[in-house]
Amino acid sequence: MPELPEVETVRMGLLPVMEGRRIESAAVNRPDLRWPFPPRMAERLTGARVLGLRRRSKYILADLSTDETLLVHLGMSGRMLISGAQLGEFHHDHPAPAKHDHVVLDMEGGPRVTFNDARRFGAMDLMATAQVDSHPLLARLGPEPLGNDFHETHLAARLKGRATPIKTALLDQHVIAGLGNIYVCEVLFRAQISPLRLARDITARDVARLVPIIRDVLAEAIAAGGSSLRDYRQADGELGYFQHNFRVYDREGQPCPTPGCPGEITRTVQSGRSSFHCPTCQR
Repeated sequence: MPELPEVETVRMGLLPVMEGRRIESAAVNRPDLRWPFPPRMAERLTGARVLGLRRRSKYILADLSTDETLLVHLGMSGRMLISGAQLGEFHHDHPAPAKHDHVVLDMEGGPRVTFNDARRFGAMDLMATAQVDSHPLLARLGPEPLGNDFHETHLAARLKGRATPIKTALLDQHVIAGLGNIYVCEVLFRAQISPLRLARDITARDVARLVPIIRDVLAEAIAAGGSSLRDYRQADGELGYFQHNFRVYDREGQPCPTPGCPGEITRTVQSGRSSFHCPTCQR
């Protein structure tokens, strides 16, 4: 499932063709994805102008001139594909309609944005913009890791006394919004912290390392266009490249990349997810 860097990359790709433009027509080609679409969704979107395009955790939020906000979640395989627009040096013509093109937005000036989702685990919803923060998917999210509300004091308070592994705690969206399995593995490796260590045993020194490392890993991944594993693509159809910078994720059995370390990367299943780490470096 796309994590914060992938969603932010998609958001940035959509900005030139959506923000400030009117949705000339909207087509909704099925009644639901993961959940039913909101009533009269195509009608409510048609004619609305996109005033702003932002991200909250792993959700894209398009604020509309109708005082509503469109929420988009990519799910496992969802893609926001752009056509009919100049993207860099290339012009992407409108392709023939595809089987899994579930929502199509024709934007002012010619661009088209298509939500394609083969597995249908994605979601879209419409809500009053003034009530976005109380939406069930957003209301209990923790702070954005790249925002000012995420700092050492917050993280130390949320980890204090928790008897869960630090890996599980960092994946908790109530603690930090947007972190997923890939980037938590990479963060803990850089911080030299074992994913098996209990959150309550994380020291103040550990927290002081974790906060800037979390920011650095996410910033590097965004700059690389995210990580392309299986279904993920950027809005222009290009792959992300951060997977080439993985130090531990999906590197089971390979030598630890820390200079002079004799260890190798191991894989451990935690709460149904694979954790990759070096038992020699990470304590």
